[in-house]
Amino acid sequence: MYDARQRRITTGELNRFLREALTLHPPPSKSGNRLKFLYVTQASVAPPTFVFFVNDASAVHFSYQRFLENQLREKFDFTGTHIRMFFRNRKEEKDALE
Repeated sequence: MYDARQRRITTGELNRFLREALTLHPPPSKSGNRLKFLYVTQASVAPPTFVFFVNDASAVHFSYQRFLENQLREKFDFTGTHIRMFFRNRKEEKDALE
């Protein structure tokens, strides 16, 4: 469990994982608007923390968050450790850089 808690995944690996997960189970649309995942990155370890950048963070349903968490656990063997996941609008990232 200690190794899983300290594991760092590259952004490239995470984005390949995200493409596979989206292909396996596309996100549901809300009010006719399609949820788009732009990319994912690992912000920190202990506990593993992932930030998903999307077009509308409020459209990410808790059941889809759970799906992504389960896929992360299975793909990268995070068994027995807590995973933190955050969903941010792409606009927030641009505002932070300006």
